[in-house]
Amino acid sequence: MAKDDRLPAKPSSAEITAFLDKVARAPVVKAAGSRGRLIFALDATASRQPAWDRATHIQVEMFQQTAALGGLEVQLCFYRGHGEFSFSPWYVRSNDLLRRMTSVFCLGGLTQIRKVLKHARKEAKKNKVHALVFVGDCVEEDVNQLCGLAGELGLLGVPAFIFHEGNDARAAAAFQQIACLTHGACCPFDANSPQQLKDLLSAVAVYAAGGRRALKAFSRDKIGPVRRLVHQIGDRN
Repeated sequence: MAKDDRLPAKPSSAEITAFLDKVARAPVVKAAGSRGRLIFALDATASRQPAWDRATHIQVEMFQQTAALGGLEVQLCFYRGHGEFSFSPWYVRSNDLLRRMTSVFCLGGLTQIRKVLKHARKEAKKNKVHALVFVGDCVEEDVNQLCGLAGELGLLGVPAFIFHEGNDARAAAAFQQIACLTHGACCPFDANSPQQLKDLLSAVAVYAAGGRRALKAFSRDKIGPVRRLVHQIGDRN
């Protein structure tokens, strides 16, 4: 996408808490001791290099936090350039995913979120996918088509958890609709707060690997938005 000089909007505590609340309430069906399966999709167009670099360093946390829950299988997906879309094998070790991510550089082009959703649909039909994570800042496609695919993912039981960087209003509206239709959640994040992104990614990974109870346990020693989530769950129960 073209460079946007506007400063990214910082999410409020209420927005982050609401996102984590939706993560906690989403259903997970996973055999005991099996690995959670998570598709990790990123926009790798030109403006996304800083976000890509942050995600590369943070991804190891997802594996560490889920090791005791049976582990995690992660598949990396990204798009960039003129129609390029790529996906990796399913990784069970953070070093393998790190090696793949560090070999990729961002390249200018339009968004290809439709390909991400179609790929997730294809993978889910072959084997259970517990969550789709997408990190991006822009939507340059027909939103109705994206929503149609999102609805199919919802029927397949694949919640999409979307991390929205920036303040593009059209993208925000589209991401919210996709998240809603898949029974997932959308959350803006502060590009200048790696810890915030780490906590949110880890929360989704823990949810994919172990469900609500695992997410509660993960949250016990956390502060800020993750800790507030624990209290909300306790109040409901």
